[in-house]
Amino acid sequence: MRNMKNRGQGRNFRPKSQQDEKAFQPEKKKLNLVKKGDEEIRLNKYIANSGVCSRREADKLIADGEITVNGQVVTELGAKVCKRDEVLYKGKPLMVEKKVYLLLNKPRGFVTTLDDPHAEHTVMELVDSACDERIYPVGRLDKETSGVLLFTNDGELAKKLTHPSYEKKKIYHVFLNVDFDEAHLSQIQQGFELEDGFIKADSISFVDSADKKQVGIEIHSGRNRIVRRIFAHFGYKVARLDRVYFAGLTKKNLPRGNWRFLTPKEINFLKMS
Repeated sequence: MRNMKNRGQGRNFRPKSQQDEKAFQPEKKKLNLVKKGDEEIRLNKYIANSGVCSRREADKLIADGEITVNGQVVTELGAKVCKRDEVLYKGKPLMVEKKVYLLLNKPRGFVTTLDDPHAEHTVMELVDSACDERIYPVGRLDKETSGVLLFTNDGELAKKLTHPSYEKKKIYHVFLNVDFDEAHLSQIQQGFELEDGFIKADSISFVDSADKKQVGIEIHSGRNRIVRRIFAHFGYKVARLDRVYFAGLTKKNLPRGNWRFLTPKEINFLKMS
């Protein structure tokens, strides 16, 4: 019995032949050289990088069968493509664009829209010659409101800056038709009910203690015409409204009606904040 056991152990531990050793050596992996343009990225990121929409919205386009890659409808959310692939949305090719970030000091009298046949002037006229890429405004300022307005073709960042959950700070300089009552100042600070829900200012104060018609208000709500409606609730008419701050950006040293590209530092701040 002992000899049989030893023989069994001998079979298990006998030295491997050179051929056996070769068979058990890990196979060396060949390096695949990726040519420029062959790098794969997720399809939703490719769509977002083309400036059409955010990644989340791109997922919906994919799931709804709105996207074709090289002539085939793709509905798999994890699908990947490379820059050489032909990606179509509504039959039109999507191209990955260079990201553009531009700040406009919007004047009064311009509608914040890409195209409106009924508008005499749109903000797109003011930035038409800025770049070859298709950019669009982030958020909205009404026709008679001036001030800071951001443009970009970065759909993901635009979604982030305008979504209510991110609560991006906005500061407005308000010019009223009559002196502002300090009692209303505290009411706006504490909050009150409008027809579409509760609203309160993050901060509110007089811009100039000698001029009670000028008020500065900080707010993060993105509701339509919210600043004008706040003051209208207390019986005031806003004679002029100027947005002086949006998500860390100001119109300092930027004349009304002019634009400039954001600095790398400003772009990084927007993406990281």
